[in-house]
Amino acid sequence: MKSANAYEIWLQVLFGTGDVIAQHAVEQRGIEKHDYNRTGRMLFYGGAIFGPAATKWFAFLPKAVRVPGRPNLEIFSRVMVDQCVFATANLGCFLSTMALLEGSSPKDKLKQNFLPALKKNWMVWPGVQIVNFKFVPLESRVLVVNCVALGWNCYLSFLASQGGATPKPVDLVPDT
Repeated sequence: MKSANAYEIWLQVLFGTGDVIAQHAVEQRGIEKHDYNRTGRMLFYGGAIFGPAATKWFAFLPKAVRVPGRPNLEIFSRVMVDQCVFATANLGCFLSTMALLEGSSPKDKLKQNFLPALKKNWMVWPGVQIVNFKFVPLESRVLVVNCVALGWNCYLSFLASQGGATPKPVDLVPDT
């Protein structure tokens, strides 16, 4: 149980850090315009909702999805179940929770953001998990997921705060 709690705390930190990166590197808000409530919402979701759910899910998945003697089919099956069940449900939960904590409509946020975010999810996570399950030793898999999750949580924070609006382009090369 001790390692599950540490994992949940680590996920909380990753969600908060993803938000800070979104606000400063992507949106270029600056410290004076940092939205601490938004960071708090992300910290809350990562620690109180996603952390416990992910801990239980990733303990359940290898027990529930087994294809003896067919390791590639087993990996593929686990990734499919993960993406169709957990990722889909978690994304809906995330968007709804953010809307409730912001005082806005979960229905509107889901209608506007769910499908675009799910498509982005499917562009990132299945490949990460296939490589992770196939080539990365068991003891290092969480590290791989956490590295990718930092960028993913940045995207989720940006998506939830922008309401699906088209972001203004970020000028990576300043005028001279």
